Amino acid sequence: MATQKDKKGDKTKTEKWSAEVTKNSDALDLKENIFESKSAKKIAESLKKSAEQSDRKKSGPYRSAMSMLTFYINRAGKNLEAEQKQVLEEAKDELRKAFGREPRKKSAETGKKKQN
Repeated sequence: MATQKDKKGDKTKTEKWSAEVTKNSDALDLKENIFESKSAKKIAESLKKSAEQSDRKKSGPYRSAMSMLTFYINRAGKNLEAEQKQVLEEAKDELRKAFGREPRKKSAETGKKKQN
């Protein structure tokens, strides 16, 4: 993690390691700002293309693309607006379709707390 220190040696600015991973992934060369797109399909297509073209990934293209998308969603956390998070979640289904896999089935309990 890169840090800058003020004259007293206190940390003043910290770049999060997750931002560095997203920018400089060893496995995928991502299109700049792709996760900010408002189109789930464009995000999925870009991730698929990057994963298929990469010769540095450690697993298959589908797994690499889905892992990067999930990583971004998880690391953005509370800083991710609800609308953009929804687009990114939809991109997961688009990615599944792009790789010829079944989209995740929606359940009636999704998003609801379990009642005792």
